[in-house]
Amino acid sequence: MDLIVFSAVLASAACHAGWNALLKLKLEPVSATALVAMASGLIAVPAALAAGLPRAAAWPYLTGSVIIHIGYFLTLAEAYRSGDLGQVYPIARGAAPLMTAILATLWLHETLGLYGWAGIILLAAGILLLALRGGRPTAQLDVRSIGFALLTSLTITAYTLVDGMGARLAGTALAYSAWLFLLSGIVMAVYGFLRVGRRLAGDFLTNWPMAVAGGALSIAAYAIAIWAMTVAPIALVAALRETSVLFGALFATLLLREPWLLARITAAVMVLAGALLLRVR
Repeated sequence: MDLIVFSAVLASAACHAGWNALLKLKLEPVSATALVAMASGLIAVPAALAAGLPRAAAWPYLTGSVIIHIGYFLTLAEAYRSGDLGQVYPIARGAAPLMTAILATLWLHETLGLYGWAGIILLAAGILLLALRGGRPTAQLDVRSIGFALLTSLTITAYTLVDGMGARLAGTALAYSAWLFLLSGIVMAVYGFLRVGRRLAGDFLTNWPMAVAGGALSIAAYAIAIWAMTVAPIALVAALRETSVLFGALFATLLLREPWLLARITAAVMVLAGALLLRVR
């Protein structure tokens, strides 16, 4: 993978972990995810106007992605309702790289090579170790939060493949990304008001700095990834992006006071080794 693309995707991973950490800081998860999506939509408006509409061939993918992203936001919010960031986040992200690689090989006929497959498997194994052994030592795994985290991983696989193809057909990755965030923000605003009611407006006024910060990080994280998928194999970008769990573990320790355990260090080494294999692929 080209060094510029590699570095950009790592930056995307850090941004992604950042906005997920914000979801656990203060607000109830449903409100937090709705506010972040709404803020992302508002921030995306100037880019959408500047970039113009994506090509017609991309709209079926764009529409499908908006629907899948709504499922992503909903399942992620439910997973965070009772689960630790240090466990929910790795589970949600851990299964997705391998599933994405398999489907990209079968559906898109991408060739990953020995180093590519080895990197993806090692990276996914490190992430899952982090999920299973990296949480609070006194906390028990919550079946409900794990179930929603696994559902989240399915939505991640689905939207990654859909967006990778859609962005390649859109003409520019910027147009595709901007309209994706704009449309998702509108739909999540409607859902948020149906679910939370007028309290959502009050939450936004009280917590708008968090919402804007989360929205900006969310846009930066995924817009970079969408661009990368237009110039590199989708499966490799998807796998490398999951190094975000390392940043998530760091944020969980520093911001949320979740413990830094030996298992987290071991998993971090595995994830880094997998990322390096993807780099030399």
